[in-house]
Amino acid sequence: MSLRESYNKHKVSYIVVACLIVIVALWGYSKTRSDGPKYTTAAVRRGNITAVVQATGTINPLTTVSVGSYVSGTVQYIFADFNTRVKNGQILAQLDPAIYEAQVVEARGNLQNAEANLATLDANVQVSAANLAKSQANAKYEVATAKRSQDLFTSGVVSADSNDQTQSTLGQAQADVKSSEAALEQARAQLAQAKTQITAMKGALDAAETNLKYTTILSPIDGTVVARNIDVGQSVAATLQAPNVFSVAQDLTRMQVYAATDESDTGNIRNGIPVTFQVDAFPNDVFQGRVSNIRLNPTTVQNVVTYNTIIDFNNPDEKLLPGETAYVTIPTGHAKDTVEIPNPALTFKPQMQPVVLQRLYKQYNISSEASTTHLGGWQTVWKLGPTKQLVPIAVQCGITDYNNTQLLQGDVQVGDELVTSEQNGSNKGNNGTRAPFMGGGRGPR
Repeated sequence: MSLRESYNKHKVSYIVVACLIVIVALWGYSKTRSDGPKYTTAAVRRGNITAVVQATGTINPLTTVSVGSYVSGTVQYIFADFNTRVKNGQILAQLDPAIYEAQVVEARGNLQNAEANLATLDANVQVSAANLAKSQANAKYEVATAKRSQDLFTSGVVSADSNDQTQSTLGQAQADVKSSEAALEQARAQLAQAKTQITAMKGALDAAETNLKYTTILSPIDGTVVARNIDVGQSVAATLQAPNVFSVAQDLTRMQVYAATDESDTGNIRNGIPVTFQVDAFPNDVFQGRVSNIRLNPTTVQNVVTYNTIIDFNNPDEKLLPGETAYVTIPTGHAKDTVEIPNPALTFKPQMQPVVLQRLYKQYNISSEASTTHLGGWQTVWKLGPTKQLVPIAVQCGITDYNNTQLLQGDVQVGDELVTSEQNGSNKGNNGTRAPFMGGGRGPR
């Protein structure tokens, strides 16, 4: 083969290879442009949905009584400690009673003196009454004597001087009656005052005896001591208010959870709903309870309003302790054998120009409310058409467990594949910007 022929042969080979490279590049570019966005889908299924409210709360006894000290004093003895089981009326502590015993002795002595004085005054009243009676009898006699003297004077039997003396004696007798009446009234007033003083002294004695009794601190209920705030030798000052020295929890076999529930959840919580909860101390155990009421006393923290939902439960082994944190699950709705829409499908929104989206909504008769809001529970999901094009569907949703949402109305069938995300070029996916409609319950936040 000549040199020219060899050169021409190699030239043809180079041209063929270059053409193949160009063809492959054009094919790859064409395929890349024709592939377009890729979609991830999830199947619509049928199943059961339970909507729940989840909240945290604190375990509390049914009743906790704060035991205070009505009087001030120094703690002399303590007869109960933390976790001590006590009975109603059992002695918990003893304050030094010396000063109160002295007050009782003083008050009792004052009362005895007043009672003795009362007896003397009562005797004075009797004497004054007798003197009055004597004066009244003497005055009556002098009245009769004065009348006879006057009659004799008129008849000229006695002299005027003798008659005047008789009339003077009558006046003295009548003055004695008034004096005796005044003395009796004074004696009676002194007796009444002494009786009032005795009543006051009896009250002072009762107060002193009561204060002495209060130096012995008793349990007001059957229960368990959950707090002790005093030590032997400590001074207890009960000046403006009774200091809390013990806290006694009643019947730890029956307790409550105070669960802080959001204001938006309270409308779905009903009394008597069965509840489950867990605690950190027993992470593998699930405890049962029942809603007893929602307390109408809101708590606002950073504009978040919550209410205490009270959950009663039995604690027969006293396994759970006051103050533990409970993680509560309250069911608020249940849909049995319903069509379930995967929640990611409800949050998906395709990456299209607004004009293109509005054209699709109009083409498939999607109202503006369903396309932009959750008004009346209506919103939009997307599925792939026969040629892999996106098709919007208006659906009305019910309750959700935050994995799936109940379908109430809409042209969605079991087995349909709804779009949940989109991949296009460098974009890794689109999970949408909207949350599913909260119809009948709230799930984990």
